[in-house]
Amino acid sequence: MLLRISLIVAIIAGLAAGGLAYMEVSDKIPTLTKQRDDEHTAKVTALGDLAKTRTELKKTQGDLAQTQQDLADTKSERDKATARAEAQSKRADELSDKLAKAVSERDDAQNQLAAYKATDLTPDQVIKLNKNLKDAQIQIEAITAEKHVIERNLASIKARLLKYEGDENDRYVKLKADLKGKIVEVDPKWDFVVLDIGDEQGAVQDGEMLVSRDGKLVAKVIICRVEKDTCIANIVPGWKLGDPIEGDVVSPAHPAPAS
Repeated sequence: MLLRISLIVAIIAGLAAGGLAYMEVSDKIPTLTKQRDDEHTAKVTALGDLAKTRTELKKTQGDLAQTQQDLADTKSERDKATARAEAQSKRADELSDKLAKAVSERDDAQNQLAAYKATDLTPDQVIKLNKNLKDAQIQIEAITAEKHVIERNLASIKARLLKYEGDENDRYVKLKADLKGKIVEVDPKWDFVVLDIGDEQGAVQDGEMLVSRDGKLVAKVIICRVEKDTCIANIVPGWKLGDPIEGDVVSPAHPAPAS
């Protein structure tokens, strides 16, 4: 009998211990579950951040490569512009020497003709002197015209070269302060206009001009192609306050200082 009682007591004690253990584990299960979920969420977030960082790193590397290529292209363009400027300067110096020589020859011919007219020259001699004088005059005019072209080209190259080598105030191509023109054609689809000014008037590639109508600003354009008496200019994004039309007036956005 005593044995049965002992067994019953032992069973009851075991059940009580098991119940207590179950209650303790039951209390910890929600905490453990939340801890597991929090750790999973943190892991997913960390993996997402890692993927985003890798994507941003790849984009940054691509931007860096493009920037390096743009820098190389800019240096190449600067070197080409410098070479062209030096060549144009040399040609201008050569033309100045030729012009001075031609003027000297013309003056000599005029002096000789005046002196010979006072002498007993034959008609053939006088004709020859007149021909020499006319030839010298033609040569002077041709050299002068070519020199003017060279000077305009040199001014254009120097203006563009300042974009690469000048300070912040020289980042824009300077145009003649008195350069004025009008729009003669508009392409609204591609946002460009044709102006009635060109190389002869002083238009320079990359020069910026303000478009106005009745004294009010309409847009700003940048010259992209220059011909003899006309040029093509693109409308600058963000500066289109209205629709440019034929007859609108254009003037330099960055006029050169008076020399």
